[in-house]
Parts: sequence; structure tokens; C-alpha cells
Amino acid sequence: MADYRGAIQGLDALIERELGTFNAPGIAVGLTNRAATLHVGVYGLANRDAKIVIVPQTLFQIGSISKAFTSISLLQLHEQGLLDIDEPVTRYLPWFELPSIYSPTTLRHLLSHTAGIITGADDTLSAFSEAWNLRHSAANAPPGEFFHYSNSGYKVLGLVLQTILGAGMPEILRQQILNPLGMDSSEGAITNRVRSRLAVGYEALYDDRPLPHGGPLVPATWFESDTADGAICSTAEDMCHYLRALLTRGQGLLSPASFEQLISPMIATGDDLHGEHYGLGLFREQVDGRLVIGHSGGMVGYTADLLADLDSGLGVVVLTNGPAEPQRISRYALQLLNAAHRGDELPPMPQSDPYFVVDAESYAGRFRCGEKEFDLISGGEHLDLQMESDTVPVESHAPHGFYIPHAAFEMFLLRPEEGGFAHGPDFYIREGVEPSEIQDYPPEWEAYPGHYRSHNPWLNNFRVVLRRGALDLIYPSGEEEPLHHQDGATFRVGPVPRSPERLRFDMLINGKAHQAELSGGAYCRTFTL
Repeated sequence: MADYRGAIQGLDALIERELGTFNAPGIAVGLTNRAATLHVGVYGLANRDAKIVIVPQTLFQIGSISKAFTSISLLQLHEQGLLDIDEPVTRYLPWFELPSIYSPTTLRHLLSHTAGIITGADDTLSAFSEAWNLRHSAANAPPGEFFHYSNSGYKVLGLVLQTILGAGMPEILRQQILNPLGMDSSEGAITNRVRSRLAVGYEALYDDRPLPHGGPLVPATWFESDTADGAICSTAEDMCHYLRALLTRGQGLLSPASFEQLISPMIATGDDLHGEHYGLGLFREQVDGRLVIGHSGGMVGYTADLLADLDSGLGVVVLTNGPAEPQRISRYALQLLNAAHRGDELPPMPQSDPYFVVDAESYAGRFRCGEKEFDLISGGEHLDLQMESDTVPVESHAPHGFYIPHAAFEMFLLRPEEGGFAHGPDFYIREGVEPSEIQDYPPEWEAYPGHYRSHNPWLNNFRVVLRRGALDLIYPSGEEEPLHHQDGATFRVGPVPRSPERLRFDMLINGKAHQAELSGGAYCRTFTL
């Protein structure tokens, strides 16, 4: 039997090194093989104010890792002949409407995120409301041809389950999966009843700007939820039970044929978030020649990641109570386990310097926007930004840009583009580079830039900027998406022509739009810039 003690020590060392800048007060990690749990590690705090530490019994919200639980439940009913995942959704939900010029949307399309529908407004906690409101959106691609991640789609799938079985999602998950796997500590919904067992979730203190590594956190917005796209609460130990079901190819849950449907590649994802291909609630990819399946999860105040190596029979789950990046830990943990399993030398810890900049020298220079200017000074693998008498270190936020801890820059990431850097509405041109012409734009576009807010706990604000004659949507994380005019005051969000996401402006008063609707979610212009 392999000796995993060195791997566990290596994982402990990584987490202890990074916990201070990890953007989560606490972490729980579960490691398992096909037969038994190898290790459960707990680190940090479940409640910073009360100084309560994480223990093995601490619950975390696992977010979208829950999606495969929904998929497994539907495949179980498919096996029993109670539904057919290749039938249209309307066979099971006759009231469901989705305007589309294409063929009907099936359960399989929703399971694989290939229905071409919006990611989800998340402005309601009701699955019925979100499913009903999809009739006001539109599928923008033929079903089965375009991967576009959709929480709304999985909410609809949960309603199919509840309609057929005549029970709520917590009861369905308990009966279909949690009890059969012995996941006795887990819960199928986020409720006030289990709140005292949950680690307190944390989010950024400043909700309208990028969060630096080790930035200030506050307790996250609390709400209850039972939707099928991500409402399970679990422990690292219980998630190891679930991992073993995956590592044994569905043993105790699904037939071999159904498990193959679960993990078979339905479509290439084309992004860095959901693996190389997506199946039915799980991604799959090749890692060092081995087949790895899994999923990440993000909730308001929690993040998680789960990986199951089907070839080596080893699995990892990482649960956190903050806006952290658990993939950094989960990927390294799986590397450690596989090296120990083979008897190889353990891999070194990954780079942890948040100020490390790849090819830093290429960014050095002077940059100007009107009367404003700054210098980027290279120091080997690092950059400093100098503006007037201030010099501050540049923090890498790959792949979107750089975070600058300076009052003039902290609201947006500094994003490298051809000829200089974009920063919010500004574009800083590199000294010696001829500025490109600003493209013409309709004068009515000047009504749209601004800061928009709502009470949506998932996305409570965003900004729209007019930069170099183009409109861009900027999320608090610093991520940006271009806006492409469709008609009137409606714009497509993002560079992909088949994207269903839309941003529509409304309530034009005194030359300003005071309302905006982002894929069904309502936002209002706020007084802050």
C-alpha cells in the first residue's frame, strides 16, 4: 500500500503557507482512494469574530458541485423508466416556455449546458420564478451545439425531479444519494436550521472592486436556498464518500451504462473554468495522461473544488468559507497523491508569490492618458508602478490583469492591451506608440456609462464604461466583457456571437439611463462612480 504521509505533510505545508493571503478564513480538505478516506485536514477559522476553528464536522456550502447530484438523480429515474433525458422539458413541465427558433430543449441539453440559455439572473431565490422568467429570454444557439454554463437550466431540472417524485429537493437528495452513500452529516438545502453547523461565509469588504490577495473580508449575505443548481451543505469527510462513488464508476448509485452517460464528453467547453469537456454535471479532462472528472463550486461566501482521477483511483475535495481559489490547493493535492501512489518524488510547492509577473520586463515603460501618467518599473520577476511621488508593487491577477494598491487604480484592474493598458474608462498609451483612432459611436451611448446596483446577493453591482468608442461591462472582480449593440438600448454581453446574455438600458432622464436589466436581473444607477 502506498505511503501518503509525505504527500499529506506537503499539502499541510502549502496550506499553512498560503492561509494568510488565501481570501478565506478556513479550509477543509478531504483525500480518498477507491476504498477509504486517506485524510481529512482542517485549517483556520469557521468564525473569525468568535474565533471558532474549523473541525471535521464543520459544514460548508459546496455550490455547483451539487449539479452532478441533480444529474445522478435524473439518471436514476431514467434507469427506472420514470423519465427520458432526451425528451423535451415541456413533457414534464408543460408550463415551461423558452422562445427559440430551434428544436425543443431536452433534459440532456440542460444537463450539459448546451441549451443556449442565460447563465441566470439569480435575482430570485425561487426556482419556479427563474424557470418561469426564462420565457422572457431567448435561446441564441441550436440546442446541443454551444456550451454556455447555466444555473437556470439546473433549477429547471430540479423542478422536473420534484414534479415527478412529488417531493422537495432536500428529500430527493437524501433518499437518492445522501443516505445510500452514508453522507449523514450533509444537507440537501441551505436552511436556518443548519446555519449553526455551517462555517460562516465571507466576502470582500469592498463589494465594488477587485479583491487583492489577503484583502479585507466581512461575513457574507445569508439566505436560504433549495435549488438544484447548488444548495448542498457538506463536510470534507462526507464528500469523500461521494468521491468514492465516482472513483468506483457510480457504484451504489448508477449502473455502468448510466455512469458512462454521466461522464461522457458532451461538448468542448472552450473556457478555463469547466475542464476540457463537459458531460452531465461533471467536467472531464486529461491531466498528465489520466482521466480526471470533477467540478468547482461557488456560493456567496464559499468556494469549493472536487477532482476524481478515474485512472489512479484518487480523489480530492477542497472546501473554503471565502472568495478564494481552491483549485490551487486541489490540483497540487492530486499531484501529491499521484506521486505518492507511484512512489515518485513529490512535486515542489507551486509558485505562491502574488507579485510574480510573467515576462515582467515586457510591461516596463511610461504610459499616459491625457494629463495622467505612470511608469512601470521592472525588477526581475516583479513590477512596481510609480505615479508622481508614489511607488507601489503590482499584484498579478491573471488572466485578467494587475491589481494596483493605489487610490487612483484600486477600483479596476490594470489590463494590458495592444499599445498600452485599459483601466476602467481610461486607456493609458505607451510612450512612443502612436495612439489609435477612437471609433465612432452613437451619441446616445453616452447615457449608458455608470455604476448600477441591485439587492442580488450574487452580483449586486457592475459598471459600464465607454472607452475608446466602445462600451464595456466591468464586474467587481475586475473581469470585463465587451457590449455589442443589438437594437435600441439592448446589447449582447461578451465577445461570442451566440451568447444569450443581454444588457438593456432604460429610464432615460436628463441624458442618463437610470435602469439596466442584465439577463433578466433589474439594476438601478447608483450615485457612486
